[in-house]
Amino acid sequence: MDLTPQELSQYKGTDPSKPIYVAIKGRIFDVTTGKSFYGPDGSYSMFAGKDASRALAKMSKNDEDISPSIDDLSEKEIGVLNDWEKKFEAKYPVIGRVAS
Repeated sequence: MDLTPQELSQYKGTDPSKPIYVAIKGRIFDVTTGKSFYGPDGSYSMFAGKDASRALAKMSKNDEDISPSIDDLSEKEIGVLNDWEKKFEAKYPVIGRVAS
């Protein structure tokens, strides 16, 4: 299943009838089982319904970092992002990709 960024934004946990999705490097993960983290009251709720690649790489929760843009990340930041991706792969199913 491919979703546009606009479609992805509908899966942020504010509608209890819909799952919660977070994308990393364009791959969409169903993080509904982690709704205590990614749901509306969760400490990572700002990532829900978005591609959070840049923010995860920078270990940032700032709005300006919540972006799929990773072109200018340092080698260390790319390593951090890859670690996050592995954690997500171990915990959450991949349900599709973000259509560009």
